[in-house]
Amino acid sequence: MAKRRLRGWNPPLENINALVASGGPRLLARSRELVVTNGYAANACEAFAANLVGDGIKPSSLIGDADLRDRVQQLWLAWTDEADADGLTDFYGLQAMVAREMFVAGECFVRLRPRRAEDGLLVPLQLQLLQSEMLPFEKTETAANGNRIRCGIEFDAIGRRVAYHFRRRHPGDSTDQGGPVMGMAIPETVRVPATDVLHIYRPIDAGQIRGLPHIAPAMVRLFLLDQYDDAELDRKKTAAMFAGFITKTAPEEPMLGEAEADLDGAAIASLEPGTMQVLLPGEDVKFSSPADVGGGYEAFQYRTLLSVAASLGLPYHLVTGDVRQANYSSLRAELVEFRRRIGQLQHGVIVHQLCRAVWRRWLETAVLSGALDADPATVRPVQWIPPRWDWVDPLKDIQAQVLAMEAGITSRRKVVEATGYDIEEVDRENAADAARATGLGLRYRTSPGETQGARATPATRAEPGNGAGNDTDDGAAATDPATEQE
Repeated sequence: MAKRRLRGWNPPLENINALVASGGPRLLARSRELVVTNGYAANACEAFAANLVGDGIKPSSLIGDADLRDRVQQLWLAWTDEADADGLTDFYGLQAMVAREMFVAGECFVRLRPRRAEDGLLVPLQLQLLQSEMLPFEKTETAANGNRIRCGIEFDAIGRRVAYHFRRRHPGDSTDQGGPVMGMAIPETVRVPATDVLHIYRPIDAGQIRGLPHIAPAMVRLFLLDQYDDAELDRKKTAAMFAGFITKTAPEEPMLGEAEADLDGAAIASLEPGTMQVLLPGEDVKFSSPADVGGGYEAFQYRTLLSVAASLGLPYHLVTGDVRQANYSSLRAELVEFRRRIGQLQHGVIVHQLCRAVWRRWLETAVLSGALDADPATVRPVQWIPPRWDWVDPLKDIQAQVLAMEAGITSRRKVVEATGYDIEEVDRENAADAARATGLGLRYRTSPGETQGARATPATRAEPGNGAGNDTDDGAAATDPATEQE
């Protein structure tokens, strides 16, 4: 490691907190600009948020009392529409905003805002999202009470977070009255207890106190590739403006279609359809033949974007939208690995840092306000169901799930929850559908609750009215669709 080839490789032994503290503001500014102006970065951000939270990571209460469980679930569902302090979206929309902030800034702060009874909320609690810039990186000092403040976070003597020192206004928002302008000081901070703040970020290293943008490893390549593409586009546009060049032996004699000279003294001749130009002796025309981008342009773009996708931890086709070289096997192999990583973030970050904390505070507030008559510790057990995965070939996956249930490898509850739904809600809907169909005298090929495995996929379908059964995969004769339910 100390020989000639690696003699110049001497990286500084710095902690991630020191690196983020020194380069945090510049890193944030660059990542936000990149996501706004670069198409690949914007697409990757939306793909990251859509796969991380989708239409929401939703709770399924584990309360044993069915009536109490239904009341809790219904109250929660009604409150999700009032969860946003800004009134722009619901609780699951806030999850998507948190996911985008994790991609761009690496972290997001959620402030729990208790409300008054006269505000008219079902549960007097709302959530306010704060961007990473609201907590100053440069605020590292000793507080008046003796606690240490590191990058805006106040720690007690044993290293517990006790408060966050937020700015009163965003440092880059010039539309906020009284906000910072050029030459003015940064707005003063306000101390908010840690019990009212959720800090959502993915800890990469042990002891890390602030988040690192998810886009950080790909920022340099995305920025340089964008410049290269823009230069190629501008070069092609400039070259396309010149159709040809005319050499004249007598510059004073005008040509057909020649306009007045421009400010640089160069005359421009235009051509119209059907024009036949007679050249004088000694005159010559040379048409423009701009250089092409070359045969290596496509391969270079592919390799660079492949590196970008690897840096982001996203499949290539989700970053670029290019599926020309993809097939069922390659897409599924990519998605399996990607969803394993996403599942890690869902349960280790979004559920643990956001969903559980909000559920706990929401239950306490609901009981204290009288909206829910129960013991908070009794109604606290809950599991969070992530959004369903849509596979490349859903038929094969559903058949595999049915076979796994029939073999006892998995339970029906786990299969239903994998689709992003609550099994008890699905069972109630199935029971209501079956009762309604029976009351109306309707019969279907498969009744709710009746399972059909891979054998339910016929190899050949019988012609209507010929009395022949369908040939199934295991050779058993299928019954008539009109009477199969019986």
